[in-house]
Amino acid sequence: MLNRRHIRIKVMQALFAYKGTESDDFSKDEKFLFHSIDSMLDLYFSIMALLVEVQKKANTRLEKSQKKLLATAEDINPNRKFADNVVLEFISSNEQLKTIISKRKLNFWDMDFEYVDIVLKEIQDSEIYSDYMSKGPSTLKEDKDFMIDVYTEIIAPNEKLYDYFEDKRLTWADDLPVVNTLIIKLFRKLKLTKPDSFLIPELYKDEDDKKFASELFRKTLLNQSQFYDEIAQKTTNWDAERLASLDGVLMQMALCEFQKFPSIPVKVTINEYLEIAKEYSTPKSSTFINGILDKTVKEYQKANKHNKVGRGLM
Repeated sequence: MLNRRHIRIKVMQALFAYKGTESDDFSKDEKFLFHSIDSMLDLYFSIMALLVEVQKKANTRLEKSQKKLLATAEDINPNRKFADNVVLEFISSNEQLKTIISKRKLNFWDMDFEYVDIVLKEIQDSEIYSDYMSKGPSTLKEDKDFMIDVYTEIIAPNEKLYDYFEDKRLTWADDLPVVNTLIIKLFRKLKLTKPDSFLIPELYKDEDDKKFASELFRKTLLNQSQFYDEIAQKTTNWDAERLASLDGVLMQMALCEFQKFPSIPVKVTINEYLEIAKEYSTPKSSTFINGILDKTVKEYQKANKHNKVGRGLM
């Protein structure tokens, strides 16, 4: 689920929140970092629980219509295409998913049912829905395509849901793009022969990614004053405020990667932090950071200070 850029963002947030010094025990802060990362899974499972509840609500409404005193022929024999969508069925019938959602106590949609109603109404009011329902029995591909369109155009960009998730947990606002991308990928790859574990994603691509998160956090903190001094020597007085801001954290992380992570190419490091700065800092931050990092790289090259191994890492 996680990519390296999002790991860097999580480390950046933890470092920005850190109030101690290099000599302090920052194990609690590292625990906070990994709790924030693990929270991404909670967001994913809560969205899965939402989809289950949307399908349940659709079924409940069909059942109520059938029991009307003056039920029409359409009420008695409703179009069940959406309620029986195979993607929703695959999610709803997944026992592993149910167990995890229950254990993590992430099915809070019974209390916040209005969001289930909002999502279902927006789906049923859409052209995507009317086109889908107007056609005959669908194939797996058609059901998948429908759910991909619904998720991409209705659920993912829903501002009320976004505000809800942000209020629920502050870090979820940053996690939503990653989780939304994962869900779309799962829909595309879904086959009915897939095991239950198909819907239970791994948080890290491999153990190296988890190690990267820990080492980037720790090594940046342990060398904070050294990195700060290096950066300060390359800035003018009017840039001093940036060193105590998010820009300072990003530059310290970049220097840490230059010096302490020999397998990461310099260009990758620079590009990653410039992109993060564009998204999280001020409009001028990426230009400022690029200037400082460019000076640093030239100095390192001149002094043969680069600690990089392998081809193409400069």
